[in-house]
Amino acid sequence: MKRRVLLQAAAALALPNIVAAQNTRLLRFMPHADLASLDPMWTTADITRNFSSCVYDTLYGLDANFRPHPQMVQGHNVEQDGKLWRLTLREGLRFHDGSAVLAKDAVASIKRWGVRDPYGSALLARTDEISAPSDKTIEIRLKRPFSQVPDALGQYACVIMPERLAQIPATTQITEVMGSGPFKFAAGERVPGSRVVYVRNPDYIPRNDGAASFYAGPKIVHFDRVEWTFVPDSGTSAAALTNGEYDWWEQATIDLIAMLRRNPKLTIEIKNNMGSIGCIRFNSLNPPFDNPAIRRVVLEAVNQQDFMEAVAGAEPSLIRLGAGILASASPMASDAGAEITKGRKDHEALKKQLAAAGYDGRKIVLLGPSTIPTLHAQSQVVDDLLRKIGFNVDYQSLEWGTVVQRRASKEPIDKGGWNIFITNLGGTGNIFVPASNAIRSGPNAWFGWPDAPKLEALRESWLEAPDFEAAKRIAREMQMQFWRDVPYVPTGEFSQPTAYFNHLKDIQTGWPVFHSVRRV
Repeated sequence: MKRRVLLQAAAALALPNIVAAQNTRLLRFMPHADLASLDPMWTTADITRNFSSCVYDTLYGLDANFRPHPQMVQGHNVEQDGKLWRLTLREGLRFHDGSAVLAKDAVASIKRWGVRDPYGSALLARTDEISAPSDKTIEIRLKRPFSQVPDALGQYACVIMPERLAQIPATTQITEVMGSGPFKFAAGERVPGSRVVYVRNPDYIPRNDGAASFYAGPKIVHFDRVEWTFVPDSGTSAAALTNGEYDWWEQATIDLIAMLRRNPKLTIEIKNNMGSIGCIRFNSLNPPFDNPAIRRVVLEAVNQQDFMEAVAGAEPSLIRLGAGILASASPMASDAGAEITKGRKDHEALKKQLAAAGYDGRKIVLLGPSTIPTLHAQSQVVDDLLRKIGFNVDYQSLEWGTVVQRRASKEPIDKGGWNIFITNLGGTGNIFVPASNAIRSGPNAWFGWPDAPKLEALRESWLEAPDFEAAKRIAREMQMQFWRDVPYVPTGEFSQPTAYFNHLKDIQTGWPVFHSVRRV
């Protein structure tokens, strides 16, 4: 969009909306993407994660330091030498249709979540039975002690929905939203590609203990209405925020941060403390990336500095090079083997390596998200790099929601399949080893479906580690094995700033949640 047109559009929109944005019971928010899927158990897309934070609740909630606390449960008892966990639901839990949340709903939800989620599958693999002996009691009978039950059940995707919905196979997207969280989804006001609306749930009863910290503690709502408007053009987004049309821009475009800082009414800061790791994700089912040797050539070609300069060159302090499988905020993070992602690369030599590895010149389909600036920048770098080392690239620039749908396909290229998509890895998968979807192996793994049995075996060893030091050692071994298997290539780590008006207070550390936030 030309600058003059952009400013004219911003001016036309600003005046009527400034008054609306000042409504003390309305929060206007610009998310980083359109909401393409309503099922947090089906997709790992961050936008669906943020959506689920509004409308669903979880049995445990993670605080800003990633520690689990009882949320929907009043508490738990552990018996039989750690093999029986008995969880008790707290009083007053109701779904948005007014029906009571029962233990059988939680049991069905845990089972559905565990089919796709990596932490959930680890829990289910260690479980003999999950049952509901009463309406308020959930029993988890383990094969052997597993102290990480609250950590697992505190993952954002382990949302509780009615049994009738949770019985739908995890491979099928749920389109009906029935949560018990602090906001209700106003389905009738949704405009695909543009608008999502939430209204305060008047029947939600927050916890009466603890302090609000990310997903943990009392979820107190101070707004009657939250409106999301997806604005795909970053210049328009910046103008709209500055003009007062919106209160909060989730992912302020990094190139525009310096301009936004000049507005004394805005706060620009890092709220998401889990970091973002750029990711070149391979489809390991389709040639040529079913060949690990070819994946390793791409790994050797990547210089993380090139990618991170494209993402955040305007704000170098946001960048961390040498990223591996976990973000720097994780106590399990390691620099083992990361030197392969640094330094200048010899493209002609890599072209010869690619041919020697067996690449036959076939077309590869690269899905490049166009509507998220950090992903668009990385997609262009990947496209250029792949061509330089000899790949025949079909670069398809697509809206993020389309990429979310396409990446689920296991079809061959001539039937709508893909070879590579570009994303950012974030959330608890950057912090907890067992929560990382991207390092899972096998047919039920995350989109890309790599076959990496040694990496999977190390993950299982990590889950059984007797202490912190043992776990950290195994995490280091996992990273070294990761460089050999190459289910994806990390392109560097960066921190994503958010921008909001100073009249907003108590925005929680972590990804965006809308409880606790208030206007002053």
